[in-house]
Amino acid sequence: MTTFDANGVTLEQVREYVWEVKREGSMRTPARVLASEALLEEISQDKTLEQLQNATHLPGMTNYAICMPDGHQGYGFPVGGVGALDAEDGCISPGAVGYDINCGVRMMRTNLTYNEVEGHEEELVDSLFTNIPSGLGGGGIVETGIDDVEEILARGVDWALENGHAVEADLLHCEDEGRREGADPSKVSQKAKDRGKNQIGSLGSGNHFLEVQRVTDVFDDQVGEAFGLKEDQIVVLIHCGSRGLGHQTCNDYLRKIERQHQGLLEQLPDKELAAAPAGSQLAEDYYGAMNAAINFAWVNRQLIMHRTRKVFERVFGRSWEDMEMDLLYDVAHNIAKKETHTVGSHGRPAGDGDAVETEQRELFVHRKGATRAFPKGHPEVPAAYRDVGQPVIIPGSMGAGSYVLRGGEASMDLTFGSTAHGAGRLMSRTQAKNDYWGGDVKQELEERDQIYVKAQSGATIAEEAPGVYKDVDEVVRVSDELGIGDKVARTFPVCNIKG
Repeated sequence: MTTFDANGVTLEQVREYVWEVKREGSMRTPARVLASEALLEEISQDKTLEQLQNATHLPGMTNYAICMPDGHQGYGFPVGGVGALDAEDGCISPGAVGYDINCGVRMMRTNLTYNEVEGHEEELVDSLFTNIPSGLGGGGIVETGIDDVEEILARGVDWALENGHAVEADLLHCEDEGRREGADPSKVSQKAKDRGKNQIGSLGSGNHFLEVQRVTDVFDDQVGEAFGLKEDQIVVLIHCGSRGLGHQTCNDYLRKIERQHQGLLEQLPDKELAAAPAGSQLAEDYYGAMNAAINFAWVNRQLIMHRTRKVFERVFGRSWEDMEMDLLYDVAHNIAKKETHTVGSHGRPAGDGDAVETEQRELFVHRKGATRAFPKGHPEVPAAYRDVGQPVIIPGSMGAGSYVLRGGEASMDLTFGSTAHGAGRLMSRTQAKNDYWGGDVKQELEERDQIYVKAQSGATIAEEAPGVYKDVDEVVRVSDELGIGDKVARTFPVCNIKG
């Protein structure tokens, strides 16, 4: 049996690309890492494996705590982590969701070809940068008061449709149709609402971006056709989240948990895994607030997308409807959702060979830097894609391709219907700024790859330099080989704006 040892954690290879940390001591379940040996070597360079092992101590952890191929160290719970916690006897953990609630991605198709965009790249990137707010602090596409924020938190993209920032088809091609049931704006603090009211329709900073891309490869013609993708087509990828409102909401509930559930905290190896017991008032309050922040993030991306349509109209002199600028899909990354899954009874893992009695259980499925990846036929896949499977969007770095996948048939058994969310960081932001100079990165991307980048500062570009990330091709290859997310198409950057 092949083993891998790093930082005091021993993993045994269960089968190709599946590595397991055996249950021992006070661990409630084993832990699993889904990775090639090359990716596992990179994952082991920080505290990811320790954090994953710590996560198995969360009450109600079911089957395994799981790390995706793009995993890296996060706050308490690793980024790229999936944890399914029993919704009756377990808990819900803000640290296992993340500060940027519903950080996610959406892709918009167009009928433009790369040839039609060539020669317009600089005009396009300048116009996008001018018209779409980015960077730290306030400033959004729309000015709203608290009453509007309340509506957005409660209704999600329905609010954008009613106010002229969306069309009906946008809702039909968004996870949950852009509205989370169970959202409770009253559980979001006034401070969070005040932070959010001036940020609706803005990218923010860090790794958030808007990127115009061209489709370079279609690997599955049938699914590609269902997704409306073909080679040489121009698409737009938007990656951002719930801005200051989501961050404040996470922080508020972490502090409340520290005050109200100290007993549970003392049972955990890391207080950053702070969790509220299922059924407690605080768990219910956080779930309502988190769902409201999810709605806020969907509206944020919707407004950015609709403004992008207007920018394309000005640059290319055609209506966005004529350019067929339609939403392919929007999927969340940092989220915990109540879902019903088939699991082994009495907490025993199912689906790996041994005959295990199974049952249906309602779980809080935490996906932190992981993407829902439901297969074809699943009732929660939008009707437009139910015959082929849910679209999954995997962004790469500025100098690498991104991917569109579809939910794989093995995802429900292996990962609670989940796969990776991106390339995954290799290097901290501080180290990146020491190793790279933003101006050099920008110049190299433009001269070598004809990729045009514009950001609020050179430091932002340095933090997101291509060498800062894992190999997205390898991440996607492992997902595809495991059958949790199947390759459909690959894209390559044309121009990129970021905070």
